Amino acid sequence: MTSTIREGFRPIPDLALKKSHPRNITGSILTTLAGLFALIAVLPLVLVLGYVLYKGASKLSFDLFFLEQPAPGLDYGGIGNAIQGSLIVTLIASLVAIPIGIGGGVFLAEYSRGGWFAQFIRFGTNVLSGVPSIIAGVFIYSSIVSTRVLFGNAYSAMAGGIALAVLMLPTVIKTTDEGLKLVSDDLRRGALGVGASRFVTIVRITLPSASRSIATGIVLSIARAAGETAPLIFTALYSPWWADGIFNPIGTLSVLIYKFATMPYDVQNELAWAASFVLVVFILLLNLMARWINQLTSR
Repeated sequence: MTSTIREGFRPIPDLALKKSHPRNITGSILTTLAGLFALIAVLPLVLVLGYVLYKGASKLSFDLFFLEQPAPGLDYGGIGNAIQGSLIVTLIASLVAIPIGIGGGVFLAEYSRGGWFAQFIRFGTNVLSGVPSIIAGVFIYSSIVSTRVLFGNAYSAMAGGIALAVLMLPTVIKTTDEGLKLVSDDLRRGALGVGASRFVTIVRITLPSASRSIATGIVLSIARAAGETAPLIFTALYSPWWADGIFNPIGTLSVLIYKFATMPYDVQNELAWAASFVLVVFILLLNLMARWINQLTSR
């Protein structure tokens, strides 16, 4: 019987890696090419960040953040008014987009039953997320700036904030919708089973459970809006002074960079690099914050 088993026994194949095998050589070449293409894809980002850090970091100073921009021909000033304006416009956009976006996401995830209206909202949100930012600026210019519906004012920080809110809305709606879908239905059934209404269940159970996903989307949408330039040129215009209310033109970092980079003065050019550095660091911090919130969600 022993001889029968030995006769039927098949020898174990050699599983050692053979680098000279044609299949392994092809795999190594494809892996190297994939890594090279990945490096080429990231290289522009590294070069841009490195060049902005090199040109802008050397101009940082205390006065840069607390002085208005210098007049042409003068060499003493900062970008304080533009930083203030960017914060105001972004705050207005957040106050407009976040409640509307969360409300739209709650409707899609909690109230709609997948009918044509919900499908239309989802389709419109996806289309809106791909609309160029300059189109949003032209739309707000035609509907708000040129018509002067904001108490007779044309270019203003409020108009700029609304234009940025249009760009933030798709991200907030989609992240809220997807975040609420990830909440277990058992939590909803448990809350409804003890007598809570649907509204109370959403406010006290589902929204807090999805808060980190929603917060991630909000931070990413703010990061995108903070770096936009074209919508602000059509809506907020620009002011070289400190902010004078939300219904007047206001200076922002992105528009300051656009204006100063094209001026024939070295001082303004250097301030444009410094503003670029500040804006890049601000957006980078927002993205890191979104990544940190996402890591908390995955735990």
